This record gives sequence, structure tokens and C-alpha cells, in this order.
Amino acid sequence: MDDTWLVVGLGNPGPDYERTRHNVGQMVAAELARRVGSGFTRHKANARVAEGRTVVPGPRYVLALPNTYMNVSGPPVAALARFYKTDASRVVVVHDELDIPFDTVRLKSGGGHGGHNGIRDVARALGTPDFARVRVGIGRPPGRQDPAEFVLRPFSTDERAVLPNLVGEAADAVELIAGRGLEAAQQLVHAPRA
Repeated sequence: MDDTWLVVGLGNPGPDYERTRHNVGQMVAAELARRVGSGFTRHKANARVAEGRTVVPGPRYVLALPNTYMNVSGPPVAALARFYKTDASRVVVVHDELDIPFDTVRLKSGGGHGGHNGIRDVARALGTPDFARVRVGIGRPPGRQDPAEFVLRPFSTDERAVLPNLVGEAADAVELIAGRGLEAAQQLVHAPRA
């Protein structure tokens, strides 16, 4: 199963959080599930998973939505990595990022968690920070709004108009990482827009 990639969309469970900025990672995983033509089903690792390929031949995706809250995402991710025998080098975590402007996608592997508790918990559970991250920019909160409050709010009307394109770009980035490798994906995703 060396063509398998575990792609985790971080977020919080339940309808109250479904459309919030903090759940953009889950939105990207849902878009990838649509592309592979698979729905999410319950998994014993305390997550919902969808499996498939976007192209044949091509990488096989295990798309995962942990059933836990964002800050304790690590145990389901580690359990899924063990179940699917997926090394951390083939784990991609998709998450919201305050320090990147809205409508921007950035890719990295390893390094610190930048204050993102979901990333911190995944790194702790996997025993390494060396996994790919698709960082979906949600921007900083306006004025003096508390960042913890900001991430749990729905996207604004203007943001919702752009959101499908942003989610699509992030899903494309996951496919580029799996298909061409992180460095090639970074060159394409980070290139200035025409």
C-alpha cells in the first residue's frame, strides 16, 4: 500500500461548527471525497473515512475527519496511520491558518505548530512534526477580536463567495503533494497568481 496517502481535514465535530473558519480543513477533505466519489463512513479509530483515487492510475487517498475536537485530533490520526500502515511522510494535514491571508494556500512539512493546537496534538501523537501540511489562510481577526472566537465564527458573506475556489485550490494542493511531491507542489502553489 505504498501509494496510500492519509489526508486529514482538521476541524470540530457537529453542525454548530460545520461552516466555521476552524473547519476549513474538513471542507477540503469533503471536496476530495467528492472527487474520489466516496462518502465518509465510521471508522474504529474515532474518525470518519472515505477512500479512493481521483485518477487511475494514481495515489490512493484515505480521507479522514476525526470525530474529536480540533485540539485533541492526534489520537485518531495516529490510530489511522497505524491501521493503514502509513508513515508520517505520507500524512497530509489540512488546517486553517490565522497567519496566512484569507484566500491563500501554503504548503510545508515539519517545523513548529505556530500555536495551532490541532497541529501540536497531531505531531505529539505521531511522534514527529514531519508530515505535510496544507495551510488554508483565514487571515487575522479584525480589530481586537479574540482569535479563538474568530476561528469559531462562520465565514463572512464576501468570504463565502470565494470559499469554493479556496477549498478547490487546497484540494488541488493535496493532489499535487501526492502526485508530484512536496517541493514541486510548493513551486506550483506558491507561484504568484497571474
